[in-house]
Amino acid sequence: MPRTTTYLELSQDGAGAHKFYEVAVEGTEVTVRYGRIGADGQSQTSAFPSEAKAQATAVKKIGEKVRKGYAPAVRGQRAARAVTRRQVTSAPSTARAVAPVLWRFRTGQAAFGIHVGEDRCWVGNQAGDVYTVSHGGEVLAHYKLPDGVKCLVADDFWIYAGCDDGKVYDLSSKLPFAAYDIAADVDIFWLDIREGVLNVSDRAGGLTVIDHEDEYQWARRSTGEHGWMVRADERAVYHGHHQGVTAYAPDGSGELWHTPTSGQVLFGWQEDDSVYAGTARNVVQRLSKATGVVEATFRCDTAVYACATAPGGRFVFAGDSSSSVYCFDADGTRLWKLGTGGGSALSMQFFEDKLYMVTTDGSLVCLDASPAAVAAAQQGTVPVAADIKSAAALPTYTPAATVTTVTLPPPGAVVVECVQDAGRLRVHVVSDGFEPSWNVQFPRAMRQPGARYVVDALHPAEAGFYRVRGEIRRLVR
Repeated sequence: MPRTTTYLELSQDGAGAHKFYEVAVEGTEVTVRYGRIGADGQSQTSAFPSEAKAQATAVKKIGEKVRKGYAPAVRGQRAARAVTRRQVTSAPSTARAVAPVLWRFRTGQAAFGIHVGEDRCWVGNQAGDVYTVSHGGEVLAHYKLPDGVKCLVADDFWIYAGCDDGKVYDLSSKLPFAAYDIAADVDIFWLDIREGVLNVSDRAGGLTVIDHEDEYQWARRSTGEHGWMVRADERAVYHGHHQGVTAYAPDGSGELWHTPTSGQVLFGWQEDDSVYAGTARNVVQRLSKATGVVEATFRCDTAVYACATAPGGRFVFAGDSSSSVYCFDADGTRLWKLGTGGGSALSMQFFEDKLYMVTTDGSLVCLDASPAAVAAAQQGTVPVAADIKSAAALPTYTPAATVTTVTLPPPGAVVVECVQDAGRLRVHVVSDGFEPSWNVQFPRAMRQPGARYVVDALHPAEAGFYRVRGEIRRLVR
């Protein structure tokens, strides 16, 4: 029997849905391909004992999607989701000396994504390259994602990359996979994540909150556009945009406070009791988390693209549009302004007396930000920076285009199953030793009624759900 293909799309104005679903039947095999319109998506192929069984299965799958609102379409007629790439300018630094840079690694493209953890640093650039680098400057691994990286965020030991294709990829194992799929009408600018809850700020000044199962929770529209800041803790979600910073209750029940800032917010950082907003009018402002009151202002010479602090705000660091990095005392006194030696800092993070920056020339830069180094830099004494090179045989990990299938779970692996629960498709654990009523954080696009999957490990989260650790494979029975 010749190959037959049915292609469907679901695209709703203002509702966020912008997906396709394709079913192809060839003999006794049924191939399902699905994903966001304009992307290649993911595919799964299943074999059946007869052509009649394969045809019946295809008809059933198509019917299920049509009942959910999908309709026949022609591939390529609808455009892919809108993508806004941040346009920034970077001038040479006017400082006469370079900051206390210990080492520098060049990725080749402008980089916004950075995360620094206990054992390694992560940098993601606009070409979709994510590298991991040891704190000493050794390049460890390379991930290649389908689109540019907007930002990197961590939740415990899970690492997520928000990308221009509208997906948030889990990089916690060697094979990345799309853990969250952001609605097509949300043009991602920045992300933060806490206990599996994803907070997304966007081009239009919107804030969208999605739970650990990739399900919409709540959304708010702030008074300003261009939300380049979102930070979250147990008491609020802090959203920075071109009209200032707005704090919302974590459950979306209402606005807690709003504070206009001196200029559009371009970056945000948080401490236990304060949030810091870097703005287009050359300042970093410290705001009280409790009240939103501006507690201190740190003045730079040009627009502030990034900021960070030493614990407790002992030092405040800022990176401007003119390739300079500043260090301030807690009261706002400028201690020094020095060149980055590698473009303007687009994001930064402080970790254990080091300041890590990613820049417009694609560099990951590590500065010595200890009290002794800060004092030495005031006197003009800085170390000689080392340029780090990537190894020729560096391993590269990419998201799998198709889901690997297995017929038997490998030893020690965990089996999970997609089940209907109160009208929604959930994922529960089948293997012994786990709480069967808990839901599993699982890619929404992979869920098929009755399908079973094998994962390397599951870890319980504080909110009462399991998180996947390792590769996901389809269990074919």
